[in-house]
Amino acid sequence: MQPDQLILQLQQGDQKAFARIYEMYSESTMGVIYNIVLDTHLAEEILQDVFIKIWEKADSYNSSKGRFFTWILNIARNAAIDKLRSKAYKNSKKNLDANNFVHILEDNNNLSSKTDTIGLRKFVKALEPLCIKVIDLLYFKGFTQAEASKKLEIPLGTIKTRNRNCLKALRNSMGD
Repeated sequence: MQPDQLILQLQQGDQKAFARIYEMYSESTMGVIYNIVLDTHLAEEILQDVFIKIWEKADSYNSSKGRFFTWILNIARNAAIDKLRSKAYKNSKKNLDANNFVHILEDNNNLSSKTDTIGLRKFVKALEPLCIKVIDLLYFKGFTQAEASKKLEIPLGTIKTRNRNCLKALRNSMGD
């Protein structure tokens, strides 16, 4: 369901519409960000930046290019990945705390628990195994297409095609 009227009000600078959109989408958006950065404080900081971008760039949203929620998630995913790739973040993580390793081992990068956080588990589970791997690497672990190509030992062009086809299959299964 597209909150068309709310989006229009947001695009016109309505602060109440923005507050309502934050209420509707912040929890799911936080889940996506956290699953990329694995740090609550950092995820909250990125979430704030994401909603500032949503406010500032609301007029750039175009419903003919996709769902509003997808637009928000793309902003969130890109912001989280940009943060992880930033020089300042990399420098701050040169000496990882032992707790990070415990979390990494316990988490085991389990896609099914991550997708459940944002309510996608049943849709992702219905995809073919290679689609699950591609979506996991590109959207939940923040890999670039080139990195996913190396990791899965599949040509870059095939990764790009698979990504497109897998996202299309996911959208279709969600009824979008």
